[in-house]
Amino acid sequence: MSGVSDRVATSGVTRIGVLTGGGDCPGLNAVIRAVTKDAIFHGIEVLGIEDGFLGLIEDRVRPLTIEDVSDILTDGGTILGSSNKANPQKYPVGENADGSIRFKDLTDTCMTHLEIHGIEALVCIGGDGTMSAAAPFAQRGINCIGVPKTIDNDLWGTDITFGFQTAVHVATEALDRVHTTAASHHRVMVVEVMGRNAGWISLYAGVASGSDVILLPEIPFDLEKVCAFCLGRSQRGKRFSIICCSEGASPKGGEQIVERVDPTSPDPIRLGGIGKWLSDQIEDCTGIESRYVVLGHVQRGGTPVARDRVLATQFGHHAMHLLRMGKRNRLVVMQGGELGDVEITSAADRQRLVPLDHQLIAAARSVYTCFGD
Repeated sequence: MSGVSDRVATSGVTRIGVLTGGGDCPGLNAVIRAVTKDAIFHGIEVLGIEDGFLGLIEDRVRPLTIEDVSDILTDGGTILGSSNKANPQKYPVGENADGSIRFKDLTDTCMTHLEIHGIEALVCIGGDGTMSAAAPFAQRGINCIGVPKTIDNDLWGTDITFGFQTAVHVATEALDRVHTTAASHHRVMVVEVMGRNAGWISLYAGVASGSDVILLPEIPFDLEKVCAFCLGRSQRGKRFSIICCSEGASPKGGEQIVERVDPTSPDPIRLGGIGKWLSDQIEDCTGIESRYVVLGHVQRGGTPVARDRVLATQFGHHAMHLLRMGKRNRLVVMQGGELGDVEITSAADRQRLVPLDHQLIAAARSVYTCFGD
């Protein structure tokens, strides 16, 4: 332990806060565990901020100890809670006279609470929205270290985010299960998976399950081609088809299907419904009985797979390494199989989409997978 004081002195930080923002995701607790244990080992106090930035707004902060984070590695969700509606810069506080939502900048309130608790740095675990929300605190001198989280795997700057592999595993298992039903009843089965603008889950789960059709937001599909593909399989004796479809997929010349709009959220659009629309269209066009399944939030819950537990632990440790080394306002990333870091706001308002020349798309096409184009 003789080198501990030297490592702490590198950055001079003695107390940090950790929060989980945005939607829940398998592996969040693994990061909290890694950050907390690493920090305490190096003589740094850890305060857990409840429900993301909402905890800073409402001053809900509590100490985290070794006992608090023991045995949470395999747990889904987050022991701190989360919120995807609590952007301090634009927090809903009521309604205007015309019925529209009234927002207020509560950054000053959050800064006051940070000062009261003596928090010198924040470890912010989340996606692009969380990193954007961290920006004003970084500008005011609070060192913010970001840890990338999203099951969609669409955060710019990193090759992979924790939670993605678990979501792919869940989606693949679901696709495997509907395969037997589709074969037994000679149906087209459409499985709608998450993926607003990036189709990573659909691509990987579709390939892993041997789906016959994979529909991505990046490749607008031709409905007639999808119908012809399914009908052709039926006529050749393959009397069923499995379609893995991202929630953000859309037909050529059409738009994404919006389930609802939440004006209180920084990201108000809620997609959903492409699975039902597609199955109805296919049945009408081909005469083949079609059904749809929407996986929804089951992809975000439950125990993280081993790879996500490992990745989350690596990310948490590297976040603390950056903090101890005096790095400021950085986002932990994995690039080319190596841990690294980029400027924390570089991922804000940017998404890592599936490139059309991705090798997995090429591999899928080579085994006669249809992408609707």
